[in-house]
Amino acid sequence: MHMGLEETATALRALSLRAIHSARSGHPGGSLSVADILTALYFEIMRVKPDEPDWIDRDRLILSKGHACPALYAALAMKGYFSEEHVLGLRHIDSDMEGHPDFRIAGIDAPSGSLGMGLSQGLGMAMGGRYQNKDFRTHVILGDGDLQEGNTWEAIMAAGHHKMDSLVAIYDANKLQGDAPVKVQLDLGDVAAKVAQFGWHTIDVDGHDISALKAAFDEAKATKGKPTFMVADTIKGKGVSFMEGELFWHGSVTMSDQQLEDALKELGND
Repeated sequence: MHMGLEETATALRALSLRAIHSARSGHPGGSLSVADILTALYFEIMRVKPDEPDWIDRDRLILSKGHACPALYAALAMKGYFSEEHVLGLRHIDSDMEGHPDFRIAGIDAPSGSLGMGLSQGLGMAMGGRYQNKDFRTHVILGDGDLQEGNTWEAIMAAGHHKMDSLVAIYDANKLQGDAPVKVQLDLGDVAAKVAQFGWHTIDVDGHDISALKAAFDEAKATKGKPTFMVADTIKGKGVSFMEGELFWHGSVTMSDQQLEDALKELGND
C-alpha cells in the first residue's frame, strides 16, 4: 500500500463526497462516520481478492446501513475492484452505483437499504461457512436505525446462542439519524450491555482511531465461542467541520460546488 491508513481514510472520504456531489444526492454524514471502519477492514483486516470478487474463501462485509454506500464504493474502488472514476456514477441512471448496495456490483456481498436485515444475512453467511468448514470471517456494519429493528435483535439472540465466533458486528454509533438525535428518536440505552446478555463479546472502540480498530478486530478474531459486537464511537460527518454533528448532513442532500470545494480543502484533497 502506497499511503498510510489515515491518508487512505481521508482519500476515501474525499471520493465519497465527490460521488455524492456528482449524484446531486446522497448521505454524506454516515459515509464520513464509517470511513475509518471501512479503511481498517479493507486495507488491514479482511482477506479479499479484488480480481476474484466471488472467491469462496474471502472474508465477507455487509453494510447494513446501506445509505452509507458512497464510502463502501470508495473503499472497493481504492482496493482495486473497479475504477475510482466509476464511483462518480453514484445514483446515475446508466450506472450500477446504486443509492444502496446491490450484489451486481463487484465486491458487494449482500444488498442493503431496508434497515435491520444485515445482521441476519451475516449470520446466515457465517453459519454457512461453519457448515462447510470454511474459515472466512463475516463483518456487518450496523447503524442506529438497524438497532431499532426487531430483525437485528433476533439475529443477536441467534448468533449468541449458536456461539458464532466468526461473526463480527460493528455498530457505527454516530448518535444522529434521519429526523432527530437517536436519544430523541428512539433511545437505544446501553447497547453493549444488552448485547452482552445474549452471549456476545463486546468491545467499545473509538471508531475514528484506526489502530484501535485494528486491535479490536484482532481481539474479535482471538475470541472463541462468542460473536463479537463492537460499539464504535463515531461523529456523523467526521472530517468536515461544517458537517460534523449536524443533522442536516444525514441526507439525502445536494452538495453545492462550493461546499464540495470547502470539504475537499479541509480534507487536504482539493
